[in-house]
Amino acid sequence: MFKIHTILCPVDFSDASRKAVQYAREFALSMGSAVHLLNVVEPRPMAVDITMNYVPLEEDLELAAKEDLKLVLKEFLLAGLNVECSVEIGNPSDVILDKSRDLDVNLLIMGSHGKKGLSRLLMGSVAETVVRKANCPVLIVKAEEKDFIGDE
Repeated sequence: MFKIHTILCPVDFSDASRKAVQYAREFALSMGSAVHLLNVVEPRPMAVDITMNYVPLEEDLELAAKEDLKLVLKEFLLAGLNVECSVEIGNPSDVILDKSRDLDVNLLIMGSHGKKGLSRLLMGSVAETVVRKANCPVLIVKAEEKDFIGDE
């Protein structure tokens, strides 16, 4: 029988990501799996803001993400699940792939924004890169797709 021991669920707080978190929770509950929630803060290119407006640094974004992850973590803990979370700074696809190897995960569940055209060409697709390079199965969850998990 196939056993899912550890699930990695990258979280960027988008609708697709929030839905992926629901999937991770349901898989963990049904399979008795541990879950690792991961937020990746992408480094900002060095640029000068001539308007003198405050631009949050990676450290500020990291602190905000940790606070937001605490709420998600609380839901998992209340459900009695074995869960950990972390926030890391770096290229999202590289960090996700490195973390999946470091934690020896056997399922990766992540959201996809479904970007198309020029925005996908310019920004790339984290989900596509992860699917191509991951050494474990990857479940991609879209915000607008039909659920196969539901409320009981």
